[in-house]
Amino acid sequence: MKMNSDEIHHFLRHGTFTGKIATVRTDGRPHLAPVWFVLDENNKDIIFTTWYTSQKAKNILRDPRVSVSVDDQSPLYSFVILEDMLK
Repeated sequence: MKMNSDEIHHFLRHGTFTGKIATVRTDGRPHLAPVWFVLDENNKDIIFTTWYTSQKAKNILRDPRVSVSVDDQSPLYSFVILEDMLK
């Protein structure tokens, strides 16, 4: 079942989840890494920190196409995939 915008924001605010961010390497392969994040209540942005020399930071600076998956590993196993976030 697809969540609407309000359900997505509720899911991201509820509990402590680890996101998985996928970025694009220079050779086109995906790079997947865990990120710990918070949801900015004012504008609904996902905020996470990373060191500027990390692979994901280098990839994002070079190519802003990213995808983030956040899942609840408790039964009903809900998840949200966020794309096209960097505009």
